[in-house]
Amino acid sequence: MLIARVLVVGALAWPTVLGAALWERVHHPQARSAWASVVYFAASRVCHQKPERSFHTDDAQWPVCARCAGLYLAAPVGIAWFFLQRRRRAGRRRPQPALVFAVAAIPTVFSVAWEWGGLGMPPNPARALSALPLGAAVAWVLLTVTHQVD
Repeated sequence: MLIARVLVVGALAWPTVLGAALWERVHHPQARSAWASVVYFAASRVCHQKPERSFHTDDAQWPVCARCAGLYLAAPVGIAWFFLQRRRRAGRRRPQPALVFAVAAIPTVFSVAWEWGGLGMPPNPARALSALPLGAAVAWVLLTVTHQVD
């Protein structure tokens, strides 16, 4: 259960921290606070942060690209889905985690194939929206698997 709790806290905290760092950059553009810089640096370890693939708010680039933003913003939805399903489906057969993951990845795979196939770069809202199902599914799958182990 400890692993599941850490996952839940992380999936809720990370988008909050990213949003707080962005808020800091938007409201204090001249002063680069140390904690916001640390958040942007940490985000750079998991995201390319290319400006043309990122959302901007008042000239401040988000700490992660549009696709990563979609993944992280949807994770809390996956957490809610897990707990709602767990309550409603007690004793019933759950969907297979691998199937949920595979189906949820289809929009993201399509958007990546669009880019890599030379069809151009999808607009940032499309990149973010395509990642929403995958972000929710990853959170759901991780909780499902950790609850089966515990």
